[in-house]
Amino acid sequence: MTTHPPIDPELAPVLAVVQQHVSPTVTPGDIGALRANPAFAVLDEELTRDGTVELREFSTPGPAGAPEVPMLVLRPAGLAPEAPVIYYLHGGGMIIGNNRTGLGNVLDWAVDNGAVVVSVDYRLAPEHPDPAPIEDCYAGLLWLHQHTAEFGGDAGRVVVAGTSAGGGLAAGVALLARDRGGPGLLAQMLMCPMLDDRLLTPSSRELEGEGIWDATSNETGWNALLGARRGGNDVSVYAAPARATDLAGLPTAFVDVGSVETFRDEAVDYAARLVQAGVQCELHLWPGGFHGFDAMAPHTALSRTASATRAAWMRRLLGRTNGE
Repeated sequence: MTTHPPIDPELAPVLAVVQQHVSPTVTPGDIGALRANPAFAVLDEELTRDGTVELREFSTPGPAGAPEVPMLVLRPAGLAPEAPVIYYLHGGGMIIGNNRTGLGNVLDWAVDNGAVVVSVDYRLAPEHPDPAPIEDCYAGLLWLHQHTAEFGGDAGRVVVAGTSAGGGLAAGVALLARDRGGPGLLAQMLMCPMLDDRLLTPSSRELEGEGIWDATSNETGWNALLGARRGGNDVSVYAAPARATDLAGLPTAFVDVGSVETFRDEAVDYAARLVQAGVQCELHLWPGGFHGFDAMAPHTALSRTASATRAAWMRRLLGRTNGE
């Protein structure tokens, strides 16, 4: 029997309630119902915040032979020209979500720091396996770099950020931009990132029927993305960034993860290897935190600390670039 750290005592009752509505275990047969769950829908009103944020929708040519990629741009009112840009990649285990998913805190950072948010609606697995998601995200970065003047952004100050599957995609985009000589990135923010398809770390096997996004769920997501290639030798570092052996020359990073979640060990290892490669990296391991705890229990002390820590990092980063 595997062991893991205890859930934070303030979070434990919240997790029990969440599990009455969302199973910790996701199988391929659950994907359709998850996508249709109204709890995951985000309305315009939630994003425009009583008219204080402008919402615009664009699309960009996708990878060769692929459809256009929808892009969502959120610009707080009264923003100065040439504002920094937060390029956000949503979570959802590679199988659910869209470019409106998980934007609450990201929009807070934009409002607080005078930044624009650009969110990409990448294609989902299993209908669109690798490399569709990562190539869509990279196509979105190219579009952003070419069109920042249209929405008042600064192409020289772009932070790529992502949560869960989006955190893995953000790491992949940073690697792609470096290796293809693409647009420079100011920083990368990897929140509870999904980085490793091999499922070999202790944390990738610790949770079975526990927490949020357990070992079976993780296998479901990676199998959807990679199919029979999962865990083998024919997997790109851009799809599974934990496989990358050369992390030198990547942008400044922020990595955080809960101590009771499937992605714990791969996130901690990736952060350590970034530092060893000479990349500035801030790492936080939240004691007793389960996957997505801050979004599901924002009122708890650990969630408030995690949210404040992310906001402070973003403020330090963008404050420096704004000349503060």
